Amino acid sequence: MLGIDVGGTKIAIGVSGTDGPEIAAKVRLETGENPLATALHAARGLDRAPAAVGFSTTGVLHEGRVLLAPNVPGWNGLELPRLLREEYGTIPVAIGNDVKAAAAAELRWGALHGVSTAVYLNLGTGLAAALVVGGQVVDGAHGAAGEIGYLLAEPGEPAFADGHAPLEERVSGRALVAHGSALLGRTVTAGALFGLPEGAVLVDEALRTLAIAVANLCVALDPEVVVVGGGMMAEAARILPPLAREVRRVVPFPPEVRAARFTDDAPLLGALALAHALT
Repeated sequence: MLGIDVGGTKIAIGVSGTDGPEIAAKVRLETGENPLATALHAARGLDRAPAAVGFSTTGVLHEGRVLLAPNVPGWNGLELPRLLREEYGTIPVAIGNDVKAAAAAELRWGALHGVSTAVYLNLGTGLAAALVVGGQVVDGAHGAAGEIGYLLAEPGEPAFADGHAPLEERVSGRALVAHGSALLGRTVTAGALFGLPEGAVLVDEALRTLAIAVANLCVALDPEVVVVGGGMMAEAARILPPLAREVRRVVPFPPEVRAARFTDDAPLLGALALAHALT
């Protein structure tokens, strides 16, 4: 099986021979100026004739094009399904949004295995979720279910129509870097901000805002569990307790809040899970 993950800053390609989370061989590259050509060239080097291909992408797939992916050069509007058909011919290919793919990996091998109704929350450079109903990831009418970065944090604030993603601009790793660097007058990473006393107010406010959104989502979906993954989960000890407290306070039937099994390679494992599901 061949898995390909194209994200905002990196490309990851991996192969697996067994239906499990083990990756037999892997390549990681910077996204660069021509990410699809870069990814396909690297994929040929790992496996020229895979049994099936799973492709995990930033953005969402709708009517044969990638949308909501402004941060990858040439990616927004890309006819990804057609281009992959041209590359792989009769080899079966499955394409999924990166966060939904990560949730598929958790369903197949990880913290969501055996769960029917759940929220998978991804805290990384950006912010998004995947909704699980009946043991399956929900796409939505336009492939955009779970794009919670576009939720309003305050009434009347600039929103999608104004070119903004309000919640993501407050809570994501990218947001913490921007706000933290402005606050401190020097460039600081999101991880470093968690450890700085002067960043505590900013981090706490972001987590309060996130906790409200997650609790409201749980009221709407009534999940069994909330699983949290993504690169920011290096700070799980700081992130999970306020989420769990707000969920217990707000939700009539509060779900368990727990860490994902997979973090850094979650979208790539998700691509491999999509590939395995084809056979």
